[in-house]
Amino acid sequence: MNKYETVFILTPVLSDAQMKEAVEKFTKVLTESGASIVNEELWGLRKLAYPIEKKSTGFYALVEFDADPKSVKALETAFRRDERVLRFLTFRLDKYAAEYAAKRRSLKASKPAAETTNVEPENKEA
Repeated sequence: MNKYETVFILTPVLSDAQMKEAVEKFTKVLTESGASIVNEELWGLRKLAYPIEKKSTGFYALVEFDADPKSVKALETAFRRDERVLRFLTFRLDKYAAEYAAKRRSLKASKPAAETTNVEPENKEA
């Protein structure tokens, strides 16, 4: 099994619930074809570099997964058939990119914990 990462942009006219439902649909396509989801990140509504279909913003989502190439083909077919998807990009991670992704995930996981433990007391000098 290869390690893959896919980033896709959904149309901005969706509600948060519809956006999450679309992401779940694509992860379900992956799991049904034998892939295992490693990481899933919703980056939220962001400005596009250039207009796509007369839209200047879109919901970004990233999914990292381990799969066979046939699973990627099924996922990309689902992307092409869904009118909510503006753009998508799926690529296979080499060993260096996989190490970087693992490091990024571990830093992201430890960052919220560090933020809650390093709370500084307020200065009441005034």
